[in-house]
Amino acid sequence: MTNQEDRNVMKTLMMVVGALTAFFIFSIMAARMVSASAEKPADPMVESATIDRIKPFGEINIGQAPVMKASSGVDGKGTYQSACFACHGTGAAGAPKYGDKGAWNKRLAQGDATLFDHAINGFKGMPAKGGNASLSDAAVKAAVEYMVKGSK
Repeated sequence: MTNQEDRNVMKTLMMVVGALTAFFIFSIMAARMVSASAEKPADPMVESATIDRIKPFGEINIGQAPVMKASSGVDGKGTYQSACFACHGTGAAGAPKYGDKGAWNKRLAQGDATLFDHAINGFKGMPAKGGNASLSDAAVKAAVEYMVKGSK
């Protein structure tokens, strides 16, 4: 190789190194501009719309039983259907079924006060207020009266 060829190779090499250095500096500047624009506070309206758009469809309630609100009026049949039917409609866990006169006779002999007490406070595996602590005592009594009336 001649001296002229060496200069041409070095000139080409320096141009490539210079171009790579310029590209590297340009990349760093572009990255800084992009990250600086990302740090600006978002428009509150856009942020609120984004949160609404990505929120979950449902929620999981762990640790507390779901609370059902009792209606202002006392409805024995409604309370029975919402809180008592799962067991007293099917006979689950030995619960006397609605309308089963044989199963209710022994319980009816104990008197209304005992039936109300067992329904409100729980008895032998039956949860207090049918598992719905938000029910009022009056709503539970109305449900017991409804079941007793239908089982006589």
